[in-house]
Amino acid sequence: MATTRQILEQPQSPFIQRIKSSGNISMNGSPMIDDKEEELSQSAFALFKAKEDEIERRKMEVKDRVQTKLGLAEEATRRLAEIREELEALTDPMRKEISAIRKRVDAINRELKPLGQSCQRKEREFKEALEAYNEKNKEKAIFVSKLVELVTESEKLRMTKLEELSKSIEISLR
Repeated sequence: MATTRQILEQPQSPFIQRIKSSGNISMNGSPMIDDKEEELSQSAFALFKAKEDEIERRKMEVKDRVQTKLGLAEEATRRLAEIREELEALTDPMRKEISAIRKRVDAINRELKPLGQSCQRKEREFKEALEAYNEKNKEKAIFVSKLVELVTESEKLRMTKLEELSKSIEISLR
């Protein structure tokens, strides 16, 4: 049968060691954070920030492209209107081609409108998803800190009981 000393000297799982180390308190009363956990946390935050920046950049690119296409379509419409007026004055034989081009411009305008609406809808969905993500992340942090607190408390109680058992074994062996 293993003695108390042998039980205490047995290697512990990395999870228990990490929880014990996260429960340690420094002189000024703040928890000491394991370097690896801090690096993981920082890298996860950096990754999240990079993805968020990438989404924002892509969103702005799409928005710029849509705005550019809208500007080009409006400019093309204006130019076509001017050309049409000139052609009507001249009764040019190219009237059919102009009419076909005008129809294409109108079709492009009809396609651009839902694209703009889709862009706005996706921006709203992104904001909602980001808010939900942040809320869940806060909730997770609360539960993790509570878990660490409970595990630390449990370890303390187990150590106290183990010491009591050790003392009672020593007393009974005498």
